[in-house]
Amino acid sequence: MGQRLTTLRVAAAVQLAEAVLVLMATVLAGIDAARGRSYHVNSGIALTVIGAASALALAWVAAGVARGRPWSRTPALLTQLFVGIVGIYLLQGSRLDWGAVTVALAVAGFAALLAPQSLRALARAPRPGGKPPAGEAPAGKPPAGEAPAGKTSAGEPVAGKTPAGKAPAGKTAREKPGGGAGGQPGGVTRRS
Repeated sequence: MGQRLTTLRVAAAVQLAEAVLVLMATVLAGIDAARGRSYHVNSGIALTVIGAASALALAWVAAGVARGRPWSRTPALLTQLFVGIVGIYLLQGSRLDWGAVTVALAVAGFAALLAPQSLRALARAPRPGGKPPAGEAPAGKPPAGEAPAGKTSAGEPVAGKTPAGKAPAGKTAREKPGGGAGGQPGGVTRRS
């Protein structure tokens, strides 16, 4: 169990470090916007607000990973993907200082999240009582809203059908199901 906690702690620490990096970039963008050095004042303000919200979201996901919450796995993996892409762009743009750090964080985050111990810890547990997800029927039972085989929606046997292949009362097993002449229920024969 200690190793499982270690991989989750590493993944959470990487996620939190990425949140701090986004917050640092946000502060720098906010300073540039305040000094009038952004492309446009409104875009600088918007970038600052979006960056702050992103940093909070990344920190929230880091807390979920640290607690082993299954919902946090996908956002954390997507964070690693996007941080890795941004890191590659930074390296191509000759920003080795930021690029090397972000690529290293992305690789470490992927490794920690995809470790078998983390995958098991962040996997969804089976539902209590073996209940399937909403909309799926338990094994051996019809889906919700459908009557069991051989029964009407009210739970009564369908005419001519009996449970477990038994012959209806008063009839032999050789008679046709439906009981009527020509196989029609109730003995009524249709005329064309």
